[in-house]
Amino acid sequence: MGRTGDALAAGRSAGAPPAARSDPVEEVLDLLRARGGRVTTSRRVLIAALFGGEDHRTADELARVVQQVAPDVHLSTIYRNLEELEALGVVVHAHLGHGPATYHLASETHGHLVCEVCDATIEVPLPVFAALEVEARRRYGFVIDPRHFAVLGRCSSCGAAAPRQG
Repeated sequence: MGRTGDALAAGRSAGAPPAARSDPVEEVLDLLRARGGRVTTSRRVLIAALFGGEDHRTADELARVVQQVAPDVHLSTIYRNLEELEALGVVVHAHLGHGPATYHLASETHGHLVCEVCDATIEVPLPVFAALEVEARRRYGFVIDPRHFAVLGRCSSCGAAAPRQG
C-alpha cells in the first residue's frame, strides 16, 4: 500500500463511516477530520478535482476548476490546501521542467521523463530510477526523491530527428 493508501487507511481506523470507504473523496475528507481539519467547500471541490480530473495539474489549473464551483476561492487557499494534502500523503508535487510545480495523487506515484524539445512527459515506474538512487547514496551519501523531479532529455521522436550534440 502506498503512502496515500496508508494515509487513507489511517483515516478509516480513526472512525470513518463504512459508507465513506467506497468514495475516495470522502476518505480524504475523513482523514482531514481525523487530523483536526475542517471540511470546507474549497477543500471538498479541490479533492474532487484531484480525483476526477487529469493528472499533473498546476495550482492555477486546479484553482480554475475549483472557482467554477466556488468563485470566491483564492489561489492562496488552493496552495494551502495542497500543502496540507501533501503533508497527509494524499498528493505529491513534481517539477516537470521549467514550469510551475504540478500535483498528482500520491497513490499514482511515478517518475517523469520530460522531452526538452516537444515537452512530452513520460510517466515511468519508480524502479527505473533504482540504480540512480543506489549510486547517489553510495557515492555521495545523497538520497534522491525521484517523484519530485523530472529527468530532462529527448523523447524517442525528437532524439531520432536531431541527435544531441556533445
